[in-house]
Amino acid sequence: MTDVTLNAAAGDAKVNDLITHPYPNFVRTGQIPWKPWVMDGVEYKLLATDPKTNGFTCLLRVEGGTVAPVHHHLGAIEVYVVSGEIYYEEADIGRQDDYIYEPAGDIHRPVSPDGCILFCVFHGPIAGLDDDGNTIGVVDGKMMRNMAEEHGTARFLARTEPF
Repeated sequence: MTDVTLNAAAGDAKVNDLITHPYPNFVRTGQIPWKPWVMDGVEYKLLATDPKTNGFTCLLRVEGGTVAPVHHHLGAIEVYVVSGEIYYEEADIGRQDDYIYEPAGDIHRPVSPDGCILFCVFHGPIAGLDDDGNTIGVVDGKMMRNMAEEHGTARFLARTEPF
């Protein structure tokens, strides 16, 4: 194994000219109020949008007993369970500190019997489906940014493009 040491004292090194300025700022998620999301029983805190993929990053707070509508992930999604429980099949329950990667194209209906808080990275849009499998609505980064502006929370968004 190679021992790598970062030299923080190398103030004159050429590499320091490559450092991005200004530095990105941490998002103070505790200051963002929860706002109603696109489905009953779920609230969100939008953290960032990605104009290149039209994806978004958010926290979702799901009320106990919530069964999501069937939806189709047009891009992959990564989910980290902050608290509570969620599942697609009762044989595989996601609990606090669990992670799941759902590839683009997945169609499912998650359930949270007792509620949960999720950290989600949507790598593209998500489409709601009706009983016949037809798309009835699409949620993407642009829509999420517009919702955050309407809810007065867009000022908390992370900077996703260089200045």
